[in-house]
Amino acid sequence: MKAIVQDRFGPPETLRLTDVDEPRTGPDDVLVRVRAAGVNPYDWHMLRGDPYVARLAPVVGHTRPRSRIAGIDAAGEVAAVGANVRGVRVGDAVLGFCKGAFAEYVAAPADLVVPKPVGIGFEEAAALPMAASTALRGVRDVGEVRDGQRVLVNGAGGGVGTFAVQLAASLGAEVTGVCSARNAELVRSLGAEHVVDYAVADFTGGGVRYDVVLDNVGNRPLRRVLAAVAPRGTLVLNGGGSPGAVLGAVSTLLRAKLLNLVVPQRLAQLPGAESRENLLTVAGLAEAGTLRSVVDRTYPLPAAAEAVAHVEHGHARGKVVLTVG
Repeated sequence: MKAIVQDRFGPPETLRLTDVDEPRTGPDDVLVRVRAAGVNPYDWHMLRGDPYVARLAPVVGHTRPRSRIAGIDAAGEVAAVGANVRGVRVGDAVLGFCKGAFAEYVAAPADLVVPKPVGIGFEEAAALPMAASTALRGVRDVGEVRDGQRVLVNGAGGGVGTFAVQLAASLGAEVTGVCSARNAELVRSLGAEHVVDYAVADFTGGGVRYDVVLDNVGNRPLRRVLAAVAPRGTLVLNGGGSPGAVLGAVSTLLRAKLLNLVVPQRLAQLPGAESRENLLTVAGLAEAGTLRSVVDRTYPLPAAAEAVAHVEHGHARGKVVLTVG
């Protein structure tokens, strides 16, 4: 089968299309014929082994990528099921967390794939797993957003941000989105009542304080961001760091732990993304029309390096998706 592989840490140009063996399916796994694969900042971080401290984690790899085939988000059709798998049949349309998603076939634990929402295509489905689950955790679980609260989403035009705006609005919050001017109307259409153009205004100096701030960008010092958080509010941290950084976002998270000891606000980071419960929730919201995937661009599988580079540059409008079959 065709797959996008990486044999060493480096920039997107190190990705290459080649023939590899079809993955083996364990007794608790399903084999998915990939129709579309979502591209995430996670992918370029894994590709570069960035930040460097992350290479100490077994899942990343010390001297080269532990996972040779890139990608984690996939949507497609079940091609085979393991002996222990129940409730999933060959031919079912699914989406989920599938490590090695940039390929024609991928094996994944059966509990990390769920039925594809009726009424949306594979491209929109592939945009959901990581970005929508992250937004759900940031808004509902960590931010604990409630009706009537003021919520600000920094990076509202990106993959996580577009979902976060919709989720916060659906919970009854008054949402402000921080984005570029070209994304302003999009962010309003997703449910934001107010939009801040980051090229014109700084949300940390506007005098408005928010009950919850979801920061998907991490490009301002924490103390400046806290100036926009209500005294008993919550700052949810998701992102930050540049390619080649030693600590990247890890340094921000360490500073957040220290600030938690001395400031009245709560600073919180997001836990891991892979959860069947959250996948079922976001898939259900997509099927109900509460969530919609904003797909900026689609690329064919051979152009995966270009797709990852577009995401890494940080100006994707919503999600970037690879079409596979």
